[in-house]
Amino acid sequence: MVRVSGDSSPRDVARRLREGMARGVLSFPLTAFHDDGSLDADGFRSHVADRLAAGPGALFPACGTGEFFSLDEDEYRRVVTVAVEETAGRVPVVAGTGYGWAQAARFARIAEEAGADALLVMPHYLVAAPQDGLAAQLEQLAARTRLPIVAYQRGQVAYTPATLRRIARVENVIGLKDGHSDLDRLQRLTLAAPEGFLFFNGASTAEMQARAYATVGVPAYSSAVHAFAPEIAGAFFTALRDGDHGTTDKLLRDFYVPFVELRDRVPGYAVSLVKAAARLRGQRVGPVRAPLTDPSPADLAELRTLLAAGLDLVGAAL
Repeated sequence: MVRVSGDSSPRDVARRLREGMARGVLSFPLTAFHDDGSLDADGFRSHVADRLAAGPGALFPACGTGEFFSLDEDEYRRVVTVAVEETAGRVPVVAGTGYGWAQAARFARIAEEAGADALLVMPHYLVAAPQDGLAAQLEQLAARTRLPIVAYQRGQVAYTPATLRRIARVENVIGLKDGHSDLDRLQRLTLAAPEGFLFFNGASTAEMQARAYATVGVPAYSSAVHAFAPEIAGAFFTALRDGDHGTTDKLLRDFYVPFVELRDRVPGYAVSLVKAAARLRGQRVGPVRAPLTDPSPADLAELRTLLAAGLDLVGAAL
């Protein structure tokens, strides 16, 4: 297979990600499945092409929104390969990996072979761990891949400034995605990090905290909304960048807040609602895989109404 991505140094990948973060949201595409639960590679390809047409800063396939933890290794290979092929070097491709370091290294090798530019290392499975163990997890993985690594703190993973300094000394650890929304801790981490270390907001429905994150020097964020309504995600990003508080307030009040209230109604809706909304927009993404569940008919009807209203705010239609 001819690589079209994945051949740059950590410094180069960090630069490209930094430039992308300034230009647009970070897009986390949905993994498409057929109704029987099997992978729909063609549906995923179409979905990725549409996301790229909307101008994201980078593409993160097979991550949380992409149901990484439901994919086997063959499916993962196909997903990352399709993302790399469709992207064709236009934006960085950062593939998800996770579990313990040994299994994460297996996925990392697949991502490397598929041509990904970097890895997003999601929180390890189940157990709590001390700071030395959290650092060693990344060090063990970094020693087994040439790909640059972005760590993800969420759930049972939360780094101290000392640990952040330790992992930042690893040559191919280039950044941190934060899902805790603890701004005091995050400010301490940004101050402890070396110059050029990347940070971005990875909270669920990150637009809700985007202004607060920007105050501690972390303006970049991932956007699940980009997976189904890039018109809304793009309008919010532009308004936030330009300091248009009237538009950001209106989008937050009339779309994002009610969306989050619906999202919080059922565990797993952070993915299930996004996928259902993409289907409402005609995207061929299919259902979620268990243990996630698709929205109830009543919640789906509410989502349709909310989505139509949100699109109307930015001059688009369902």
